[in-house]
Amino acid sequence: MSSRKRELTREAARLFAEKGYHGTSIGDLAEAMGVQKGSLYAHIDSKADLLWEVAHDGAVAFHAALDGVPDDLPATEKIRLALRAHLRVISEQLEIATVFIREWRYLEGERRDEFLAERRRYEDRFRALFREGRELGGLRTDLDDATAMLLALSAANWAYTWLRPQSDTDELADRFYAFLLDGMRGYATPSKIKRI
Repeated sequence: MSSRKRELTREAARLFAEKGYHGTSIGDLAEAMGVQKGSLYAHIDSKADLLWEVAHDGAVAFHAALDGVPDDLPATEKIRLALRAHLRVISEQLEIATVFIREWRYLEGERRDEFLAERRRYEDRFRALFREGRELGGLRTDLDDATAMLLALSAANWAYTWLRPQSDTDELADRFYAFLLDGMRGYATPSKIKRI
């Protein structure tokens, strides 16, 4: 990818995160790049190309962060580190993460299918951590892996709406981890709950 195309992709990420995909026009992109609209087409065929590039960059960033979690740790520790990695991507690459989390739904056709396959693969990697924890005794035996994964990623994904770049994402991830895992490890449930 040329340096000009990389710059265009960065500007697209910024504008899509700020204004939304549909709220961003080719004119907005051209203005951000300091060029005429027509000259953008030397680098892209359509605005949809840029959405694909940014969403794909997000998938690559999230997968790469998860790749950094060591395999030789207990599942519960891997979950904690995976949450840290996920929130770090959101904090350090907020615009790309925002497009990955929110704007991907405007992808169409094969690109949408390819993106959804990558997203499922990422979610499956998280789900496998919860399954491993359940099977090896670190988490409740009745834990639904899919629900646990959805709960963890849904909570973490919303951070794009309020997380600030200077935030301590490791501390935040550890708090998420504590809230999530305390409920998944198991506890004694009272047989009757008195209503007030």
